[in-house]
Amino acid sequence: MSSSEQTTAESPSRGTRPLRIAMVGWGAIARRVVQLLDERSRPIVLVGVGTRTQPEGGSALPEGVRWLAGPETLAGARIDMVIEAAGRDAVEPWGSAALCYARSFAVSSTSAFCEEGVLDRLLASAEAHGSQILVPTGALAGMDALAAASILPLSEVTHRIVKPPQAWFGTPAERAVDLHALSRETVFFEGSARDAARSFPANANVAVITALAGIGLDRTFVQLVADPTASGNGHRLRASGAFGTMEIWIENRPLATNPKSSELTALALVRTIESRVLPLSL
Repeated sequence: MSSSEQTTAESPSRGTRPLRIAMVGWGAIARRVVQLLDERSRPIVLVGVGTRTQPEGGSALPEGVRWLAGPETLAGARIDMVIEAAGRDAVEPWGSAALCYARSFAVSSTSAFCEEGVLDRLLASAEAHGSQILVPTGALAGMDALAAASILPLSEVTHRIVKPPQAWFGTPAERAVDLHALSRETVFFEGSARDAARSFPANANVAVITALAGIGLDRTFVQLVADPTASGNGHRLRASGAFGTMEIWIENRPLATNPKSSELTALALVRTIESRVLPLSL
């Protein structure tokens, strides 16, 4: 099959057929996204779910949804949009196939872009096939303003991530501080967005979004903080440059089934998907 034949999937015309989507991953975020889409009754159909092993038991797929055993199964599936929520190892193999066989590929695990050449290869594939990589705003706010500000030179972007100690369990933070004994907020990491996302992919993945919108992975300064008084997952962003200065603070409710992630992460994915079918998209 030629490249032109491989990219014949068209964006759905409103009123003709619904948006056909596939999820990569079937964890807490993916299931929450599908739940919200079902509740909102948009013209969107979940066609398939890609995972390493077929989900069973309490995690079984909804009736009529096809299990996608690997990226190659996207061929011929007539899927419009592929949404990754499986972890950074899934981004390049599934993204390469999605950009070939679908119109767009939404990336949740943006820490994959910290690895050498991954983003460049996916961008080349998107350009070759006339498809598009989408980066949802995740747990953040103000990314549209930051991206606009970056049209003129930016001098500084900092991103401070504050979460309760339990959100950092199972990460390298446990080697840096005693998370069980903290009595006040404690900074345990300072460095670039690239290093933060590489070392803390489940918690600092979001710093890559800030970096892509602003001044890049190596110039964006990140602080990671454990705070026993924090009631949610907080992000404080500050940027300055030729446009002026902005400061954004947001505190998110943790996802009920995964405290390392925020509810807003799932909501941002829903918004990204729905924007492909709504007559007004902000």
